[in-house]
Formats: sequence, structure tokens, C-alpha cells
Amino acid sequence: MDKGDKIKGLIAENVNGDNIITRARYPHIFEEGLNKSVVEEISEIKGEPEWMRRFRLRALEIFNSKPMPNWGPPLDIDFNKIRYYILPDEVKARKWEDLPEEIRETYEKLGVPEMERKYLSGSVAQLDSEGVYANIKKKFEEKGVIFLDSDSALKRYPDLFKEYFFKIVPVMDSKFSALNGAVWSGGSFIYVPENVQIDLPLMTYFRMNMQQEGQFEHTIIIAEKGSYVSYIEGCTAPIYNVTSLHSAVVEVYVKENAHVKFTTVQNWSRDILNLSTERARVERGGRMEWVSGSLGSKITMLYPSSYLVGEGASASHLSISLASDFTWKDNGSKVIHFAPRTSSKIISKSISLRGGTTVFRGLVRIPKGSVDCVSHVQCDALILDENSRNFTFPHNEVYEETATVTHEATAGKIGDEQLFYIMSRGLTEDDARSMIVLGFLDDVMKEIPLEFSIELNRLIKLKIAEMGGTG
Repeated sequence: MDKGDKIKGLIAENVNGDNIITRARYPHIFEEGLNKSVVEEISEIKGEPEWMRRFRLRALEIFNSKPMPNWGPPLDIDFNKIRYYILPDEVKARKWEDLPEEIRETYEKLGVPEMERKYLSGSVAQLDSEGVYANIKKKFEEKGVIFLDSDSALKRYPDLFKEYFFKIVPVMDSKFSALNGAVWSGGSFIYVPENVQIDLPLMTYFRMNMQQEGQFEHTIIIAEKGSYVSYIEGCTAPIYNVTSLHSAVVEVYVKENAHVKFTTVQNWSRDILNLSTERARVERGGRMEWVSGSLGSKITMLYPSSYLVGEGASASHLSISLASDFTWKDNGSKVIHFAPRTSSKIISKSISLRGGTTVFRGLVRIPKGSVDCVSHVQCDALILDENSRNFTFPHNEVYEETATVTHEATAGKIGDEQLFYIMSRGLTEDDARSMIVLGFLDDVMKEIPLEFSIELNRLIKLKIAEMGGTG
């Protein structure tokens, strides 16, 4: 079978929930299915070095040998009905104006150029399997900051890329990390030199544009000693009736006294399986912040983790998840206190409505010898109707008697008295319910950048309004 038989070019037309129609030409779309030939073809099209081709093939072997996880929601995935590589036309553009019109229209609808003009220092946009737009302000480039899509970083900085690629997240970590290793494409690569402070956020947009598609970006962030960077990731997809798969890997390296803030806002359609791995390694005096807002998707399984390996390192995990219409949100956080005098905070807020299921799975581990560590875990759930559910599975392993670990969990509903009191001030029932829900989320919402918190507010209010006044 030659390359022409494996790859098809076609026009894809997509309609999302806002009736936005986007058309893009795809010169490289793989047939469904995953095998050695597909993996080799991905590597060949990208012009990758031999070591990466070998890495992909080894990852494929591991993927085939690993079982599916059986401890969470049922995952009904036919891996032979997924397209593992989709390359849109004109995938590399330095200026916004250089992109094809149909792609610009897609991102205009997402607010990309407006947000960049307002306050963003740079952005990388990914449509399907490849980055289509990359920009970074010159003043940061002059300081040695690297912000590229991961494929470009592999070509331009091969030694640096190889040094950090799949080091925190081993390819054998799970079936889905192995899958990412075999077919990864796109993602962001960020390198911040020692003592460089990036005072404006860097941003990436990921959009899945086709049905039965797989998206497997690999993101690497390296913050050298004394540096600071804030990174924002937005994810979206049109609505189809066929399941698609998103399985990313994120690796964050926080060096001594460095500070990284990683914010992700996901608004997937209800036919997406979101099964990603995110992990940070935090050295002495470093600080890692995870902030996430998760809406949409059929099933989400996501548990950002922080390995505190240096004395005085700290991690903060703040998350919002909303499950509706019989979707399943399986979220949580993991923190391992490998070093003394480290600290962590985990705050999870979840909302279930119209038959949705939210699950919190948390892990805090403090080994013997990690003296004077402090950890606080708080998971709060709001259940808005009788058909919705919430489960909490905290797991704390404390082997050091000097450690201080606290955990609290609440689950509740909106009371009639609360609604009556707010409605007596002139609000409708929908507005009153929205006000209570947004107040419940305030701890995390205030940590999300303004542009995204406004969008989350709007989406949550729409979900509440769709309840039709039922509690």
C-alpha cells in the first residue's frame, strides 16, 4: 500500500453548538486504525530523526501490551475506528494574517486574536493534529525564551527536546501515555531561561475539527532557576454523534525557586473521551499551580500531579468540573511530597446536573523522612437534581509523624430557602440558581484569567438555564 492509499485529502465541514460552520482542506488524513505502518508514516511525514521513529515504535509495543484501566468509568473505545493523524493545510504561519481564511474564522469565533491583542504575550493554535499559528513577542525571544509548537521544537532544538521528552511521564506510565508516545503530534514547547520573568500569559488553543478523530498533543514546559511563566490552554471541539479521543501528555519542569502557573479551560463536545496525563516536577523552593475548568466531554479522566522533589517546594491544585446530560467527570489531583518542608493545597469544586456524574480521586503521599510537610485537601460537590451523582475517593498516605494533613469534603444541593431569599430580591429562578452556583465556584473562578472566567460564567449559566427551572 503506497502513501496515496494511506492518506486522503478532503474538505471537512463542521457545525458546532453555536451553528458556526468551518471549512478547512485536509491534505493528509489517515485511514482509521493503528499499526506499525501508521506510526512510521507519521514520523516520515514529519521528517523526524531516527531516534524518534524508534521511540514511537517502542511506545506502540507498550500500548499494545498494556491493559485498559478498569478502576474508573467504563471506556468503550475501538482503537481501530480512530484517525491518528490529520494535517490541515498551511500548518505553519508566523503571522495571524498568513493563515487561510477558514482557519482564521474558526479562531476568531474562539476569540483568539482579540485576546492576543489585549494582553497575551504569545500564542500557539492547534487545529486537529498540527499547530497552525505561532507567535511570541520579540522582547521575550531576545531573553532566550522559546515558545513553539512541539514539532518545531524537535526540529530546531533537538537536544533540548530529547532531554525532557517523556522524562516525568514515562511512556510505560499507562496505556494512554504509551498511545501518546506512539502517535503524538503538536502541543507546546516552552523554555524560560534562568531568572526570566514572563509578565504576560502564553496561550495555546486546541481544536478537534473532525469526527472519529484522535488528538495527541505533547506539551513540555521548562522553567529554569528563578523564572516565572503563566501558560493558558484552551480546548474545544464541534458536536458530533461519534466518539472521538483526546489523549495528551503534559510535562512541567519547575527548577529551583521557579514558578509555573498552568491553566486549562476545556469545553469539549459530549462525544469526546478526554484521557490525558499531566505531571510536574518541582525542585527546591519552586512553586507549581494547576488551575482547571472542565466542561463538556462524554468522559473525562484527568488527575494533574505534582512531584515535590526539593525542600520547600509547593503545589496548588484548583479545579472546577461540571457534568451534565449523563456525562462522567472523573477528576482529581495527586501530590507526592518527596522532600521535607514541602506544602500542597488541593481544592476541587464539582457540579452535577441532568444525570451527570462527578468523581473526585485524590492522592497525597508523604513518605517517611519528608519532615514538616503540610497538605490540605478540600473537595466540594453541588448536586442539582435527583438524577445526578457525586463520588469522592480521597487517598492519603502519611508515613511521617511530623506531617500535617487535613481533608474536608462536602456534598449538597441548592436549598429552597436559598432560592426564595435571592428571588425575593427580584431575580428569576434561573438567575438565582446561577448566582448560588457561581458563588460556590468562587474559590477557583477567581484564579482563572478574566477572559476565560467570563466564558466559563456564560457556559455555566447556559447549563443552569437548560434545566428549565427544575431543581
